[in-house]
Amino acid sequence: MKYTPLSSALYQRNREKLALKLQPKSMAVLNSNDIMPTNADGTMRFRQNNDIFYLSGIDQEESILLIAPDCPVEDYRVVLFLRETNEHIAVWEGHKYTKEEARAASGIENIQWLSGFDQIFATVAALSERIYLNTNEHLRAGVVVQTRDARFIERCKAQFPLHEYERLAPIMHELRGVKEPEEIAQLQKACDITELGFRRILGFVKPGVMEYEIEAEYLHEFVRNRSRGFAYEPIIASGASACVLHYVENSKECKDGDLLLMDVGAEYGNYNADMTRTIPVNGRFTDRQRKVYEAVLKVKKEANAILAPGISIQEYHKEVGLIMQGELIDLGLISTHDVEKQDPKWPAYKKYFMHGTSHHLGLDVHDVGTMHYPIVENMVFTVEPGIYIPQEGFGIRLENNVVIRSGGNLDLMKNIPIDPQEIEDLMNG
Repeated sequence: MKYTPLSSALYQRNREKLALKLQPKSMAVLNSNDIMPTNADGTMRFRQNNDIFYLSGIDQEESILLIAPDCPVEDYRVVLFLRETNEHIAVWEGHKYTKEEARAASGIENIQWLSGFDQIFATVAALSERIYLNTNEHLRAGVVVQTRDARFIERCKAQFPLHEYERLAPIMHELRGVKEPEEIAQLQKACDITELGFRRILGFVKPGVMEYEIEAEYLHEFVRNRSRGFAYEPIIASGASACVLHYVENSKECKDGDLLLMDVGAEYGNYNADMTRTIPVNGRFTDRQRKVYEAVLKVKKEANAILAPGISIQEYHKEVGLIMQGELIDLGLISTHDVEKQDPKWPAYKKYFMHGTSHHLGLDVHDVGTMHYPIVENMVFTVEPGIYIPQEGFGIRLENNVVIRSGGNLDLMKNIPIDPQEIEDLMNG
């Protein structure tokens, strides 16, 4: 792995938090992600299941974590099962965890090879009344392949049909939504690497540069700083392409007079940054571009002040919508008449600002968390208002990542240039 692993103390703490949430006489089983195929004998790069990573720090395929806090066999209360390596695997695939390395990384004493899973699992199940099983229950998930967890659910229920079964996902969402200090440090590292990429391209962008060249500059800077690369498919959108919210083609020429919207973030240690900046291709905003830019920046600042412990995401989005409504009226994009006759389910402002302002951030870019309960301290969110004007050929979005704090949020991207004058100065320095 490229990144510096976190202390096993974090994962021990996370397991203890989970144990407190499980009902008596329960066990929980979590599986790693599969290595997904492409074509022929090709495979995608492995990405660990975030729940098993959160509880163990183990970043390897074919891993299983068993947690049974009340098990009368003390050695079986936490067991980590790993793929046993051999000389052939070492030559063709590289080094895999030894038991000693896994023990040091996870803080779990009982490390077993996968060959020992069936016997231990059957023993612990026989001593348990409930089994917690894991699924992807993200509100926006579109699961079209059968996961390793899903296959295990089928197997488990066939083998132990009379047990009571519980959903692990709601507990994991609650736990993962509130970040530990070590997690915030990893997110800060991802944001710092993202800053290096952004500063690099400020001296690179000019009329005639291709969007994919800018993508390459980011990737170079990310990987050379021990990131695996982009946290998600980067959006490098010049001109009217910025009005396509998930534009990822990144194939066009950046032209004089256009704005360039870049929604990019570095991954570090499986944690993700999520930044958006919009800059002038030629290094100077037009008066109109700057006026819209400053409106978006104003909404962003006010949104950050509203996003605080106690408010719900739904209430927050309504308040930000009213702020954006006022800015769009000032810009002449909507009128008070438009507001008076608007459909309450689709307010007038959504013609130019059609997405939400914030989402949870962490091990997933759109991280799991409690979306219908009050926000609490140490949750991490994006703040990303935007105005998109297809008829004028540009869109502007600005996005930072913040840690929720009662005395004022901690901005993990406070050092990344965002003031329009600073952007111009850096591009022309």
